Amino acid sequence: MNKIKIRGGRPLRGTVSIGGMKNSALPILFATVITRGVCVIENLPPVGDIEITLNILAAMGARVTRHSPTVVEIDTSDLRQGTAPNALVRCLRGSNYLIGAELARFGQAKVGLSGGCNLGARPIDLHKKGFIALGATVDDTADYISARVDGSLKGTKIVMDNISVGATANMMLAASTADGTTVIENAAHEPHIVDLACFLNACGARVMGAGTSVIKVRGVKELHGCHYTILPDMIETGTYMVAAAVTGGEVTLKNVIPRHLEAVSAKLREMGITVLEDSETITVRSTGRFGSASILAVPYPGFPTDMQPQMTALLTLADGISTVTDNVFNQRFRYIEELRHMGAGISLDEKNSTATVIGVKSLHGASVTALDLRAGAAMVIAGLAAEGETVISDVDNIRRGYVDIVGKLQSLGADIEYVE
Repeated sequence: MNKIKIRGGRPLRGTVSIGGMKNSALPILFATVITRGVCVIENLPPVGDIEITLNILAAMGARVTRHSPTVVEIDTSDLRQGTAPNALVRCLRGSNYLIGAELARFGQAKVGLSGGCNLGARPIDLHKKGFIALGATVDDTADYISARVDGSLKGTKIVMDNISVGATANMMLAASTADGTTVIENAAHEPHIVDLACFLNACGARVMGAGTSVIKVRGVKELHGCHYTILPDMIETGTYMVAAAVTGGEVTLKNVIPRHLEAVSAKLREMGITVLEDSETITVRSTGRFGSASILAVPYPGFPTDMQPQMTALLTLADGISTVTDNVFNQRFRYIEELRHMGAGISLDEKNSTATVIGVKSLHGASVTALDLRAGAAMVIAGLAAEGETVISDVDNIRRGYVDIVGKLQSLGADIEYVE
């Protein structure tokens, strides 16, 4: 089924359970490369990116056993360095984590160039600078990135030129078995960085300070397997929060960590939408009428760039004029033209970094495209609120990061289905 059809106008009501965080699961799965043993990972989201990652590990010689859709056992005892299939690696941005993981275990790495969503320039210069600071030599070609160290990586001080989740995670992986202590300054604070640190520590690593701007990694000789549970997905949570708000519904989200969504909750409340929190639940209640807002997508704990498209879809129906600025990814606004097809009033500045959204009374159904994962989620949100029928193509982009999004929305009363 390669399209999603939505007949909009139905308020979402009910309860939905949130799955594991994709952005945590990717580096954690690649971190199993370092362990030389058996890891059992629970609360794993059964989405496209995770399936590709498991296929990469299996192709490299790992024994991958599914105990359930959300529980997997991975034995990397006989994993072969440098054998990740290029065709699979190109499907994922997160395949870059293989470089740090292979360096940590084998002292050398060879990984094809990564792919993933087209969000504009996403260089890995910070990754390469970090590996070099740890003592590795790095070479890249049109097809591969290779890294090698004579002897062992050496702990050092790494100062990130700018905050990067991917580079922070890769340095944590590589430094986990380095000689001495590595200090990562200007590190990313995201919950998935904390999740990765907890996983590494469960495997015998010594990572301190995750969740702050300074992370210290005291290298150990080797890592062992462990049993670990992935954190709930904050972006899936935020997506359903916005879906409830735009449809004028009331939805309770279970298995969540409310503090991870503080920036999103604050903006919804600012717009006049009710957000109630408990220890592991969030309830969003909306009348379908809400005010405008100014959004600035920045690294955590600020408003997450991965929630920017969904929030923009909500703001198309707000009373007044809103602005949305994203300096993290310079091509993240490509989806705006799709919202315009549905009647949204949006303009983009010359730098492609700020959108001005003039709220309209209603959107109308249209044929649109899921240009990337989060843009696809924005199309779903817009379709839920629109009058008439919306058909979304390229929905594999949505499946990459959302577990059974159609089934979950159906359970909340949405008129939505997959179609050929």
